Order: sequence, then C-alpha cells, then structure tokens
Amino acid sequence: MIETPESILRGPALTPISLVRAMVMAYRRRGIDPAAALATAQIDPGRLEDPSARITAAQMERVSEAAMRELDDEALGCFARPLPWGSYGMLARASLSAPTLGLALKRWCRHHGLIAPDATLTLSRQDQEARLTLTLHREPDPMDELCVVSVLRNIHGLASWYADSRIPLRQVQLPYPAPPHVAAYGALFDAPVLFDASAGALEFHAQYLDLPVRRDEAAMTQLLQRALPLTVRSFRRDRLLVQRVRQVLADHPEKTHSAEGVAALLHTSVRSLHRQLQTEGASLQSLKDEVRLQRASELLLRTSRPIKQVAEAAGFRNEKSFARAFRAWTGRTPSEWRQPGQTPPA
Repeated sequence: MIETPESILRGPALTPISLVRAMVMAYRRRGIDPAAALATAQIDPGRLEDPSARITAAQMERVSEAAMRELDDEALGCFARPLPWGSYGMLARASLSAPTLGLALKRWCRHHGLIAPDATLTLSRQDQEARLTLTLHREPDPMDELCVVSVLRNIHGLASWYADSRIPLRQVQLPYPAPPHVAAYGALFDAPVLFDASAGALEFHAQYLDLPVRRDEAAMTQLLQRALPLTVRSFRRDRLLVQRVRQVLADHPEKTHSAEGVAALLHTSVRSLHRQLQTEGASLQSLKDEVRLQRASELLLRTSRPIKQVAEAAGFRNEKSFARAFRAWTGRTPSEWRQPGQTPPA
C-alpha cells in the first residue's frame, strides 16, 4: 500500500492547536505568511482560534519542520535570537562523547545558554531526584507555552535517546497558568503537571543520570535526518525496538533471515519496523550484522562445530554466504579466525 499525503498525516488528534497558533505568531512577527506551512500540514487556518481544536503528531511534525526552515529558526521564534537550522544538531553532537547521561545533559544545558542567552537550563541532583529546570529571562509572552513545551520535550526525548531507555517523569512544572486545553497535557507529558510554577522543570529519578550514553556518531547522523519525532512524539518503550530486535535475532536465527520474519516475531509491519529503527538511529541490517558476528565469533572460538553448523546457528542460509560476510566483517575467513594462537581483532 502506497501512503498518500493524507494517510501520512493520520493518527489520533491530541496536540493542542495553541502550539501552532504560537508558530503563526512567530511568522507574523517576522512579516512572513504562514499559509504554506499550514497547508503542508493540512491545518485549516480557521481552526487556529478554536481552543478545543487538536492536530495529530504527524501534522505537528510537518508544520514544525516547515516553520523551522522558512523562519530559519529551530526555536520557532521562542527566543530573542533565532537558532539557525542545525543549531540543535550541533548541541546534540557536542554532548555525544559524554560517558554518562548526567554529563551529557550538563553539557547540553551549558551550550544551550550560549546560543539562547534569554533562557537558562540547569540540571540538579539531590538524593534520588534529578531536576532539569528551564528559566526564561523575560516578561510573560504568548510564545511561552510553545517555548517551554518544546524545550522540555526536546531535552527529555534526547535524554531518552542518548541512554536508549525511556526516562519516566515524576512531575512536570510549567511557568504559566493552566490553559483552556489543559486536558491535552496528558498527551504532551506522561506525568503529573503543575502550572503556575516559578520555572519550567522536569523531575525524574536520579539513577538515570548514571546511565552510559549508548549512542555513537553513526546513530547521531541517522537521528538528525529525522530528529523531530523526539520532540513531537513521546519517546515511549514501544518505540525502543533496538533491544527487542537484537533479542529476536539472537533467539530465532532460523526465522529472521528476512525483514518479514523479524516483523512477524515483533507483531508489526515491515514498514513500521524500518521506520521506527531509523528513528532510533539504527537499521535492521546493522543489527543483523552485529548479532550474527557476535554469535559466530563465540561459536568459532569456544566450540569445535563445523563451519556449516556455525553458519546455520548464526542465521545464514548456507556456508558460502556466511564465509563471505564474515570476511567482510573481520578481514579473515572463519577458519582463520579460530586458528590457535591468533587473537581476534578488537
């Protein structure tokens, strides 16, 4: 089935239209017409003043990307200084080499202040509680809701991505009164929300700060091709397919020769499988290679099984394709790998 533009934007309409209304305000402050961005996301301009109106996550993603590009501002007019396209990618890369999530988030907060000085992000830790705080250094502004929601969801999504684990929130605090569409906040933050706070904040268990950063440069490059889902759509456990894919590849090598086989074991479609893995910065082929190489290496070094049996156990249909792949991975044949006295390369 080929996806039409209409089907791509389908889904539950949970995101409040007020966030789009703020984007339109940013357009008007710049003297730019937002019509094209709204049309791209199939958003009726007549619904902007309806406090009960909602849009889908896909529509929010589409209009956000269009606005960022047309305004050349990834902050969507939320700060005094525009953040040109690529600014948040630069911040994400700058934190990637941190050994732990806590250090990565501290770097992100510090660097964010350099590009958006009218906002301060801080990370604090006390006993078992971690707190990410966003303070805006300005008078209340109609852009505040979009600003705070976007920044907090962005840093929460990125933190979960860095650690390859959903980070459950204990509480969210927001520095503005509860809006008429307060019920929509259940879709924006999966946690209790406190309004009229002195600053925006996310609170979560401090143990997550000790998790290692599990992403690398290759994963970052893939993420930045489609980073908006981290902000627009919640980073939930059912989107963390990497570990589940690794598990089914290891447990069922005979059933995972094809993407169809893997998708069937995970009870999803092939299209969804590839799309969600890409969102997480991975690919099915790279995961296959990783699991097969690990399995084959262990069997070659720790058992005396014939090469043909090792190939089958690693998920290959025949010995020839296994030998070709193994040489491409390691620069050696399977027989050379298991020769006494040879130390496999790290």
